[in-house]
Amino acid sequence: MNSNITREPGLYVSVTQMDVSATAFKVCSVAPPNIVSDGIWGGPDSRKNPMKSALPVFEMQLLVIFTITQICNFFLKRLHFPAFIAPMIVGLILGPSIQNAEFDKYKKLLFPYGSQDILATISLIGYGLYIFTTAVQMDLSMVMRTGHKVWTITIMGFVVPILFSIVPKFLVLEVVNDFRFGDMTKEQLEADIFKVAIIHSSVAFAVTATLLNELKILNSELGRLALSSAMVTSVLGLSLQCIWNVVDQKDGHKMIIHGMLLVALVIFAPLIFRPLMFWIIRHTKEGRPVDDGYIYGIIVMVLGLGWFAGYINQEFALGAYVLGLAVPEGPPLGSALVRKLEFFGTSLLLPIFMTCCVMKADFTLPYTLKAAIDFGGIIWFTHTVKVIAILIPSLICKIPFKDALTLALILNAKGEVDLAKLSFGYDDQVFPGQVYSVNVINIMVIACIIKWSVKILYDPSRKYAGYQKRNIVSLKPDAELRLVACIHKQYNISAITDALDVFSPTTEKPIIVDALHLIELVGMSSPIFISHRLQKMVSGSHRSYSDDVILALDLYEHDNYGGVTAHAYTAISPPTLMYEDVCQLALDKVTSIIILPFHRRWTIDGGIESDDKNVRSLNCKVLEIAPCSIGILVNRSSLKNNSFIKLAMIYLGGRDDREALCLAKRATSNPGINLVVYHLTFEDHIHMENLEYILDNEALEEVKKLPHYGSKNVCYQKLIVNDSPGTSTILCDIANEHDFFIVGRTHDSDLPQIEGLAKWTEFSELGVIGDLLASPDLGSRAGVLVVQQQAKDK
Repeated sequence: MNSNITREPGLYVSVTQMDVSATAFKVCSVAPPNIVSDGIWGGPDSRKNPMKSALPVFEMQLLVIFTITQICNFFLKRLHFPAFIAPMIVGLILGPSIQNAEFDKYKKLLFPYGSQDILATISLIGYGLYIFTTAVQMDLSMVMRTGHKVWTITIMGFVVPILFSIVPKFLVLEVVNDFRFGDMTKEQLEADIFKVAIIHSSVAFAVTATLLNELKILNSELGRLALSSAMVTSVLGLSLQCIWNVVDQKDGHKMIIHGMLLVALVIFAPLIFRPLMFWIIRHTKEGRPVDDGYIYGIIVMVLGLGWFAGYINQEFALGAYVLGLAVPEGPPLGSALVRKLEFFGTSLLLPIFMTCCVMKADFTLPYTLKAAIDFGGIIWFTHTVKVIAILIPSLICKIPFKDALTLALILNAKGEVDLAKLSFGYDDQVFPGQVYSVNVINIMVIACIIKWSVKILYDPSRKYAGYQKRNIVSLKPDAELRLVACIHKQYNISAITDALDVFSPTTEKPIIVDALHLIELVGMSSPIFISHRLQKMVSGSHRSYSDDVILALDLYEHDNYGGVTAHAYTAISPPTLMYEDVCQLALDKVTSIIILPFHRRWTIDGGIESDDKNVRSLNCKVLEIAPCSIGILVNRSSLKNNSFIKLAMIYLGGRDDREALCLAKRATSNPGINLVVYHLTFEDHIHMENLEYILDNEALEEVKKLPHYGSKNVCYQKLIVNDSPGTSTILCDIANEHDFFIVGRTHDSDLPQIEGLAKWTEFSELGVIGDLLASPDLGSRAGVLVVQQQAKDK
């Protein structure tokens, strides 16, 4: 806190100013100090009255700051201000910048001398926990997996602004000649410009993640690219800062010792702490929460490493950051730590820490407005250079201009971490009060402008949009097929394995299956996502929700050794949010297609056995926003093992039919599958030499050539159909001749073959052809897979 707030004794017996500059005080205190009071009814002789005791004063400060913060946040969130702006405004209100005789009297009462250090120290623990939970959610291996795109954007965005910070050094000569920034010399101002340029050139992963989360684009491909860049920059910036803190020490002996201890901390953290975290995971029963004893032990380790970081002349948060990186992200341990610490660290103490940082800013210090504007201009010059430095390589990497500009703005965001760095620099007298105050205001302004600009530029509905093709058509003929298979009920398992049999997995054309068991959230408040690859079954442990799914996949993988690799996941969430789990998993695993079970199940005699409206709503939502192709699987009977499969593909033309045809062609590698492609065209068809016709003709030509290349189990039939009744008749004739159908979902509505049929379609998610084949009126027991290709804008 700023010592100019009060000169009253406060929590002490007396406080005497020792010099004119008000930087040294003689403080007399009782021993032991008054922590708790005797209450408001303690009596006149009581020496421990509430406002002379540390704990009541601290509680009153928490109450006042928290209340004003919530009032400010109530109004600011409606204007889409960043969340941390509210506690910063509270800091301006309670700090020395606003001076009023009546108001100052209450501020002296609320912040007596000596209480500021207590408040700042405890709130610093909240900042450490915030950094820890942020590091827990980081996947450090992402730094090693990032491609040249991320590295190019990161290096340019970090190095170029620092190099350009040399330019303002020459400009500042004119500024200092005419205007003095308080009592600062030209050399001091030049040094401060370089230090501030480094802070504003860096990117804090926590700030970027918080902004993306507020904008609800954390899971978008643009968000993932921003997070990857922010993670690399954050690690680079932190490494340089740690090295600088070691080298900056005047004592050479201490510099060597602290440098060795820093290296030991960085090396031994992954070697000791990460295996310890996996040991905790292995001793946690599958499907059960992590024991609270482990959680509390990790919190103690956070505080201990924070003390160790301070001992070696590093920031307190460094220890929390290093330990957080050692915790495996996600469930069960990572999510449990975030859930336990998020309220206490992020929601309660972090805003108070922000308030404490801003309360140090004093705008009553002597400096000219012109010099302050010039210094702010230097800060904005740095950010402008950084935007350009990120925008150019993003465009070179073929990112659309609008998204590239959005990415550049996101990587220029400022927030809690940047303010903390400035505050620590001010405490260490790296920055004078004038420079600190100007930076505080600029951080607030930059954060608001960036959030508003990104909200205008980027559409959250495109959060699952990708910059690469994720469909079957784009795969090479011998490429592996990655798919996400959704499972709701136990009978969905056999349907999925039947579909995999049709896709003909082999060692030459393997299939990687990420099976997601979707369970409705009941009796819990927080959704759960479980990866069954991390946790081990403990003897006598609780039965997992997905034991049947895991067992079935293991058996299928064993029976198709080398051709199928299966991974099981469980998502327990509300039905309205299940699509998030599905699309996010597909995005993470870079899958080409998502297989969704149809919501209705029929009995043998054609009656409805089950009809789940929530499943249908999920399917429709995934069809709208999925980052890859989608297949809706209608299953009415299981395919017989080791039997000859009669597969059919109905082809009318269009992107979805081409996607379905590519999927059907994968089955031709299995001699036990007989594929028949029915090409429905009309007699008066006039060939339009457009792109769609060329692509359709090329796809069919490949099918026609397959029998000549040894694929005797492929048959192409061209059928003339002039109207929709003719299509219905053909489908009725062939419905019982095949065991499985693969069809496209959407077609040109002007096609005579399906004209008018859309009005009679019961389930639009199946399309016209798929709905006809799935109708119980045909009396068919064949399975149907309706395919939709990845949307064009994705």
